[in-house]
Parts: sequence; C-alpha cells; structure tokens
Amino acid sequence: MDFPTANKIEEELQAQNLVWNQTLQYVNAMTLKSAVELGIPDVLHRNGGCVSLSNLAAELSIPPNKTDCLRRLMRVLIHAGCFTSETNTDDKEVSYLLTPLSRLLVEDKVTGASPWVRLQLDGEILSAWQSLGAWFQGGERTPFSKAHGKEIFEIVGQSERLNDLFNAGMACDSRIVTKSLVEKHRDAFVGLKSIVDLGGGTGGLGLTVAEAFPWIKVTVFDLPHVVATAPKGTLVDFKGGNMFEHIPPSDAIILKLICHDWNDEDCVKILKQCKKAIPPKDEGGKVMILDMVVNSKTNDHKATETQLFFDMLMMVNAGGKEREEHEWEKIFIEAGFTGYKAKHGSGMLSLIEVYP
Repeated sequence: MDFPTANKIEEELQAQNLVWNQTLQYVNAMTLKSAVELGIPDVLHRNGGCVSLSNLAAELSIPPNKTDCLRRLMRVLIHAGCFTSETNTDDKEVSYLLTPLSRLLVEDKVTGASPWVRLQLDGEILSAWQSLGAWFQGGERTPFSKAHGKEIFEIVGQSERLNDLFNAGMACDSRIVTKSLVEKHRDAFVGLKSIVDLGGGTGGLGLTVAEAFPWIKVTVFDLPHVVATAPKGTLVDFKGGNMFEHIPPSDAIILKLICHDWNDEDCVKILKQCKKAIPPKDEGGKVMILDMVVNSKTNDHKATETQLFFDMLMMVNAGGKEREEHEWEKIFIEAGFTGYKAKHGSGMLSLIEVYP
C-alpha cells in the first residue's frame, strides 16, 4: 500500500480548506444582513462612529448571555472589512468603528446601501438559489421561476412587501451610481433637451439628472404598478407603460441596469423600441446604457469577481446576463444601431453611448 507523500497531504489539506471556505461564503452575507437588521452601523453613527462592546449590546438590547455572541459576530464583520476595532489600554475593552463600507449601511445616509442588502438577502429572493442545480436539467426559464412558479417581476408586482423592498433597493443603488454619472460624464448630456429614464423605478436616477441639468426634460418610464408608488411633485414626469410595446419619444433614452435583466433576444426588442423613440444620430439621438462591461477591469480581481457574481444573480433571478464588450456590440448591431462608445470609470459600471 502506497502512503501519500507529505506534499500530497498538504495539497489535500489546502484543498479541503478551500472547500470549507467556498461552502461557508454565505456567512459573510448573512452576518452583514444581521448587522443591517440590528442597526449596528446606525448605533455607531449616532455615537460618533465608535462604540464599545458593552454599550453596543446595551443600545441593541442584547441580553447579557448573548453579549459574547455579539462579539463573535463583530469579529467576522471586522475580518470582512465591515468594521474595525480598537482596544482601550486602561480597561482592555474593545470598541468598534465604522469603515467606508459600513458608513454606506447607515439607514439615514442619502446614498445608503442598506435597502440593497435587505433586498438581495431577503429569504424569498434567496430561495431561488436552492433550485439552481436542478434548473440546469429542467425546462423552466429561470431558477427563480422553478422555485416560485412565477418570474421575479410577476412576484414583485403582486407583493406589496417585495415591491417596496425592490423599489427601495433599486433607488439606493441609483443614488450612488447617478452621482458618479453626472459628475464624470457631464459631456454626455450636452445638447440634450429631453431624456427618458427607461425602467427608472421611483425616479432616483431621473431626479439626479434633472437637478444636475435643469434644462433637460426628464421622464421616468416604468410599469404602471411601479410609477404608482413614485413621489409626487418632483422635477420629473412619471409615465406607466410597457417598454416592449412603446417608449415615449425623446432626444435620448437612458437605461441603468436594465439590459442585464434580459436575454439577448429581449434586449434587442427593447433597443429597437428605443431606436424608434429617438431622433437620428445627426440630430443628437442616442441611447445611454449604464451597465457592466465584464472584464473592463481585468487588473482588479475583486471587481471582476463582483461582475461574475452579478452575472449569476441575473441568470438565477431574471434570466438576464452581464455582457462582455463583444456581446454588447452584437446586440447593438442586431437592433439596427450604427455605432457605440464605451466609457469606463463609474465604479463597477460603464456608460455606453449607442448611436442610431
């Protein structure tokens, strides 16, 4: 009988560690969710960004027998970069401090990301992932529809809770992304007098554009049940309808994280409707797509990993995809457009201007 060599044993131990780590990746997500649900970032924010373990437990009404469990939760969150810690030299008590990540999770922050965390880690949304393996061998359109019997947008449209959760999650995402858009790509709005924010939800992107460029008439176009919850008396107009059937005419159409919800065939249909709604290129007509271009940041492993995670998220929940540049070009050509220009640098997203 041959015994494994020391190198082989070490190799298998490292592989086992990787299996354990990959299997338990959900721990980071679930501890982050619990921090948002408990309001830990808010407690730190209210107290100047630094709170001791005992004071944190007291403010969260944590029973004494669970204080050590809170310490262990915070230890994981610190390792993940959500918080940092320091130890008092006198009494040796640990205090926790906010990081740029956890500052984004403060509930009353204008660009706060906590609604996005609540949406993506909601139990009803997450359950679709349990059907991923079986879905590959079945006939359902998405793992979500296999798990729930309906597509995600049907479920969201029929559930007030999920509709509110979805709109809040998308709105907080818009505040961060659109701030970058109007600051880094102001030239893209030069000469425009009207814009339709397609699939613009409750108007986060549209309002930012209207405030930054007051001479542009901004219309948010989304499904009727979505715009029904939109705020009244804002700088933007809201119209309900189906983008596969008609899009209101304007100088430009902007689509933020819309195309990635759909497969190539549906994207071509949407883009053809966009082309009908805008003037020719020589009159300034264009479609502005704010979305991911996979591998546009090949020197950043974490950024590429996030793009690949998003691609899987789209496949599981909506049947869509994140696209590499050649995949974007393919659907632009099929939709009848003559050219495009991709501008990278808006965080994880790129601005792609597409010309009729």
